[in-house]
Amino acid sequence: MTPLTKGARHDDCVERGRAMDPMEQARHRMVDEQLARRDIQDARVLDAMRRVPRHAFVPAGREHEAYLDRPLPIAVGQTISQPYIVALTAQALRIGPDARVLEIGAGSGYAAAVLAELAREVVTVERHPLLAAEAAARLASLRYGNIRVVTGDGTRGYPEAAPYEAIAVTASGPRVPSALLAELAPGGRMVIPVGPDEHRQELVLVTRGDDGQFSETILGAVRFVPLVGEDGWARADGV
Repeated sequence: MTPLTKGARHDDCVERGRAMDPMEQARHRMVDEQLARRDIQDARVLDAMRRVPRHAFVPAGREHEAYLDRPLPIAVGQTISQPYIVALTAQALRIGPDARVLEIGAGSGYAAAVLAELAREVVTVERHPLLAAEAAARLASLRYGNIRVVTGDGTRGYPEAAPYEAIAVTASGPRVPSALLAELAPGGRMVIPVGPDEHRQELVLVTRGDDGQFSETILGAVRFVPLVGEDGWARADGV
């Protein structure tokens, strides 16, 4: 895989010293009131959340909802995760500036942009071609040069660029896919929602020790769209 260069980020193009527009004000207020006042304390994560323009990732006509702390619907029955969950995931992953990160479920591309603010490069796998194409175009327009969007079955990961220091999964499966465990580097961390159905899910932190052994920590109850694929859920409704 050809190394990717991190491009200029959205707010890097903003002239210093000018007054913030209403969307920027809302974004900063979101970080201060919804994240920093809760348990998001990682300064790099908070800074990343301040920089990424979530309103650029939500459907047209819903920009005014972009900085509310809740998920929003996007195309093909998927969602853009609430900001708190994106920040919690990024914080739990402890992403260093030289890390290679795998994301499963690109969706709108918002979470990938946050991860890309923290890491050297991000590979994000999306099973819906429409979402993958739209996310790639959106991220390119925002000059994220360190993100690669791949269309495919996320339960199989992306072995071509493995191993990964961090893996973020944005859909809930019945178990942690074995391919993702294999692609996690020793010392790496994965955050994934797991549960027997859509009503009973937990956000799980999987850590791989330097000896290759895995351990799990429960971060809390969540509700995500299903992780569909070879090592996830099978869907008969076409979604």
